[in-house]
Amino acid sequence: MKVAVDPYMLRSVPLLELPALVAELGYQHIELSPRPDFLPFFVHPRVDRATIAAFRRELTGAGVDIASVLPLYKWSGPGEDARKAAVRYWRRAIQVTVDLGCDVMNSEFNGRPDRAEASEAQFWRSMEELLPVFEREGVRLVLEPHPDDFMEDGRGAVDLIKGIDSDLVTFLYCAPHTFHQGGDLADVMRYAGPLLTHLHIADSFDHTGSSGLRYIVNPPGSTARVHQHLDIGQGEVDWDLFFTTLADVGFDGIATVCVFAWEERARESLVANREKVQEYVAKYGVGRS
Repeated sequence: MKVAVDPYMLRSVPLLELPALVAELGYQHIELSPRPDFLPFFVHPRVDRATIAAFRRELTGAGVDIASVLPLYKWSGPGEDARKAAVRYWRRAIQVTVDLGCDVMNSEFNGRPDRAEASEAQFWRSMEELLPVFEREGVRLVLEPHPDDFMEDGRGAVDLIKGIDSDLVTFLYCAPHTFHQGGDLADVMRYAGPLLTHLHIADSFDHTGSSGLRYIVNPPGSTARVHQHLDIGQGEVDWDLFFTTLADVGFDGIATVCVFAWEERARESLVANREKVQEYVAKYGVGRS
């Protein structure tokens, strides 16, 4: 099992200094999430060949690798112009990933929950164009349901991935989204079975508790989705159940610490969460063959 870090809270650190800092924080693996000088949110990648080569040298020197690359594009539209642009951006991002020496990419379904049927149709159009590229390059695609995507439910996401019917497309369980994807993390993980290859680890509160008033969003009736990416133990995710279930299903993939809430103490937070993950992994024997 690889314990990786999403360095979003460190995005102000120059790219070529990032590997050494990640190693200093005790990580050997990076999940490279959007940053303005590399793969920005929702627009074409900015990185060039020279920067990729320099970044790879720094990674090697620090003893750190890229476990996965996380791009976010509007590939489920629902607008056709946005979808076509996103496919172009995806093609370049896949090439960047290959040039980094990485063979895993993870992302979200995107689209709109209020236009779920139209968004899903756009998603399938994009998959028809992109799946042959993933297959040709030997890059695995790991998908997660995200709050406010056209697909938010955990079991529903697993079923959709099964419908893609490719050995290269698998499922990511995001712990801080637990209460937006059905609330029963053990059920979703077990339902995914061998499709579960990737985790996002951070804590969150259960917005469904207290008669739905754990969070109060104004105006009443707002469709806004609210969740957090907190330190382990600061929310209501059942971590003993989480790691027990991982051990039971034989999980041995990528587990990414993706806490975003504490930029003012980012280094302390990322170290503490890595240590917590390692404690739980040792306690429950996750990743042992």
